[in-house]
Amino acid sequence: MGLVLAVSVATSAEAREVQRDYGDVLAYISQGWDVLTRSQSSCEVVKDPKLEPGEHSVLYLPMNLPEPASVQALRQKCPEVQVQRLPQVITGPGQVDVRKLRAQGLLYLEHPYVVPGGRFNEMYGWDSYFILRGLLRAGRWELARGMVRNFLFEVQHYGAVLNANRTYYLTRSQPPFLSSMVMAVYHEGKLGEAERRAWLEEALPYMVRDYEMWTKGEHLAGDTGLSRYFDYGEGPVPEIADDNRHYRDVVGYFLRHPEDSKGYMTEVPVKSQATSEVNPMFTVQVCEQTPGTTACTPQEAHTLSEEFYKGDRAMRESGYDVSFRFGAYGAGTHHYAAVDLNSLLYKTETDLEHISTLLGRDADARTWKERAAQRRERMNRYMWDAKRGMYFDYDVKTGQRSTYEYATTFYPLWAGLASPEQARALAKNLSHFEQPCGLAMGQQKTGAQWDFPFGWAPAHLLSIEGLRRYGRHEDADRLSYKYLDLVAGDFRRIKKLSPEKKGAILEKYDVVACTSDVNVTKGYFVNVIGFGWTNGVFLELLHGLQQEPERRREARPGKPLPRPSPRKGP
Repeated sequence: MGLVLAVSVATSAEAREVQRDYGDVLAYISQGWDVLTRSQSSCEVVKDPKLEPGEHSVLYLPMNLPEPASVQALRQKCPEVQVQRLPQVITGPGQVDVRKLRAQGLLYLEHPYVVPGGRFNEMYGWDSYFILRGLLRAGRWELARGMVRNFLFEVQHYGAVLNANRTYYLTRSQPPFLSSMVMAVYHEGKLGEAERRAWLEEALPYMVRDYEMWTKGEHLAGDTGLSRYFDYGEGPVPEIADDNRHYRDVVGYFLRHPEDSKGYMTEVPVKSQATSEVNPMFTVQVCEQTPGTTACTPQEAHTLSEEFYKGDRAMRESGYDVSFRFGAYGAGTHHYAAVDLNSLLYKTETDLEHISTLLGRDADARTWKERAAQRRERMNRYMWDAKRGMYFDYDVKTGQRSTYEYATTFYPLWAGLASPEQARALAKNLSHFEQPCGLAMGQQKTGAQWDFPFGWAPAHLLSIEGLRRYGRHEDADRLSYKYLDLVAGDFRRIKKLSPEKKGAILEKYDVVACTSDVNVTKGYFVNVIGFGWTNGVFLELLHGLQQEPERRREARPGKPLPRPSPRKGP
């Protein structure tokens, strides 16, 4: 079904061309939606593969929610699953000290949802927008709408659209795509006019609540009037309990690069064994090797500071974990007004203006229009570098723009806040990011997965759709083909090397070497198979190319685009 819908606008000849080039990938994606769908009626879904084995599986209900019949059935079917209540009514992130919960667990949601990849059992915040776009393109409308209703439920009962529906994510959100998800379902056309209006009225108060979380309190970026990423939790994040190397690696990096460690790491007396859940201690040893023996003596010990953990957590709310865009290991994330975040809030403001107009709330529409205009003005004042022709994140601590070139500079195109002159300047700077097989996140090779030479589905969709919005179709077509051919070529490489896998789609790719065989040395090392947002973006980019077949053919003159080179197994 997904394949039929994906080529519905094409002629039969064009459909054959699509089938020839991408048919095997489209079949994989079509089958993959069911593989990646999770329902909380399953005992396995409640388990958290990211935590230590042997811990109890716990499903948490909101404090004031009557126990649903589905949860009662789960109790009977899964005696190993514990059902507990959250300790209080929640109206915003960070209100529950999750460290005091007896066990971490899954947060109840009403409807089935699609997860990013095989190791996940949770519904993720910004991943779900790109997944939802793919579901709608594949005709899986009810599943897509159910996921949006899950997010409305999260805002109502858990205080925000969460990073994901686990208790340890009750302290943070993720990039705000809620209004974009609501409007994607609205525009799909499966509802009658009265139902469409009812959908917007149902969603509106939760969209407003989600927006307001970003525009007050700790999420404000100094006195700029712009917003920043911020996590209300303290200390190391629990979700990387299965990767205890990460913070040790951070300490090792700071020891080798002391110029980057200021304020983020503290030396403690070696004899002191004092440590805590918030600030674990990392001991540095000096070892002397003699023939047949190695003797090691503790020389010094270090803890990462609370300031570091604030930045580390804020980086995870941003979704770009790990990148060096906001300093080493993202340690300074909470000091920046971010281009991507404020572009998405501008998009939310324009969506809410449009929704208010549709619902006949003209005064509200004028308010949202004014807020969007204010944000555009502030972003231009603080973030736009006319000389370099790009948007940069703004460091409120130093009062300076960052100089770190990053692919989020194209978010304002997607949100529609850039002027035609700014759009032309941004398009001229595509060469700073464009590689043989797509857009790299930046130019600096740090070893982190969200930096050079890695490319990701979300950055491709938002950048390409942004270019199309401003009439840059030639650039959009070229980049679309690069990414589609990268995914398809790597899919077949994996199939050839491991026929039993029948191909695979991954979360990230090396867009320079044209492969999913990535070499990440900092942060998350695994390249997860699935993969929800890659699937969704693949369908959407292909659909974008099919809108003007003549121009699409012109985008591939003679010489084929680079194909992934032969590499070792995935």
